[in-house]
This record gives sequence, C-alpha cells and structure tokens, in this order.
Amino acid sequence: MELKDKVIIISGASSGIGAAAARLFAARGAKLVLGARRAQNLAALVSEIEESGGTGVSLAGDVRDGAYAQALVDRALDAYGRLDGAFNNAGIVGEMGAFAEMSAANWETVISTNLTSAFFALKAQLPVMKTQRSGSIVFTSSFVGYSNGGLPGMGAYAASKAGLIGLVQSVAADHAADGIRINSLLPGGTITPAGGESNPEFLDYISGLHPMKRMAAAKEIAQAALFLLSDQSSFMTGSPMIVDGGMSVRLL
Repeated sequence: MELKDKVIIISGASSGIGAAAARLFAARGAKLVLGARRAQNLAALVSEIEESGGTGVSLAGDVRDGAYAQALVDRALDAYGRLDGAFNNAGIVGEMGAFAEMSAANWETVISTNLTSAFFALKAQLPVMKTQRSGSIVFTSSFVGYSNGGLPGMGAYAASKAGLIGLVQSVAADHAADGIRINSLLPGGTITPAGGESNPEFLDYISGLHPMKRMAAAKEIAQAALFLLSDQSSFMTGSPMIVDGGMSVRLL
C-alpha cells in the first residue's frame, strides 16, 4: 500500500496510461481525483474503482484551461482536505509529418496541451503542497524529447516534451527545500488508444524499434509513476526517469 491515504490528481485519466494509473494507485491505497475531457469515461472509471474498494472522484475538463487545473486542486481539497501528489499525464502526439508542412494550429495545440498545461498544473498544485511542506508531482514527458531521442515527423511533440523536461528540472530546484519533489517520466512506445492499439502493423513497426522488441503495457508505465509518487523515491527530484524499453540506448 505505497500510496495509502495519499490524495492524488491524475489527468488524462479516461484511458491509456492515466486509466491504468488510476486502477493501480487506487489498489495501492490512494484517494483519487480523476481528470480528462470525457466525463462519461471518468464516471465509469470511478464506479469501477469504488466497486473494487477504492476511493475516487472525477472532474471533466480541458488541461489547456488554467481554471480547470485549479478546479482539480479545489476538488481534491473539497473531497479530501489535502493534496499529496499529482500525475499530470494528459498529452497528445498531434499531426505527424514534415516540419515544413506543419500547420500553426497543430503546433499551438500540441504545445498548449503538452507544455502550457504543465505551467497551469504547477501554478495550481504548488501552493497547496508548499503550505503542507510535502508533495510529489510527476509529468509524463517522452524519450522523444530527451537527448538522442529525436524521431522524424514529430517536431511539435518533441519540442513540447523537451520543454517539459526543462520546466520540471527548473521548478524542482526551486521547490526542493519546500519538501516538494517534481519529476518527469519518459515512456517509450506504449500500447494505448493514442499509441495506435487498433493498428497491428503500426504496433509491430514501433515494437521492432525497441531493443526489447515490444511496446510497454500501460500498467508498466503506471508502475513507474507509482514509484515516483511514493515515498520509495524520496531522494529523487528533477529527474527525467526513462522507461522506454531501451529506445534511448538504441539511439545513442
């Protein structure tokens, strides 16, 4: 029960890594606030968690909206009276293709969803944790935004995820003495709706890029997030934690 009675926000919780994290964290004792755009999916997940003996509430919204980031924190405080952790997991890949042909709209959507949302999340979550003198915040970045992790056709995504790593490192240094740990999680290819789980040929291609010759299950990435949110990682902050099946090693 690594997360027993810890109050944790999960964004992007309606499917994929976020939903897997919600199930895992609840099983490990967390009290959850689940966020995503799809209210019906969130409600179904909360019901599933409660039927399994867990605790959770939900609030639908768009992470690109700063007011929504604050509303998630307020939901945690109203329901449980505190906030111990946040898994800021929502994100998109966006259009893939030659950078010169990328639309400005795609660039703005990817950056706002993957990076500006992190700014809003931190602005809402940090004051509560600073008052408590404790907390752990985890962001889902990607090996694509890390050293030697570049892949063609993913300019906006790579920029957003690299920016996220830099943001985490800077803010982690600012707040380490406040008892707040902030880390980024860098998954490799993961079998999720966003990762093309309905396209076997695509999955085979991406699997072959990994030295492990497979993609991650969403629960495997959730397990890494669990570690970062738990006291088992009590001396880690500002770290880009790579969980990519060896992709970054292959690209060195």
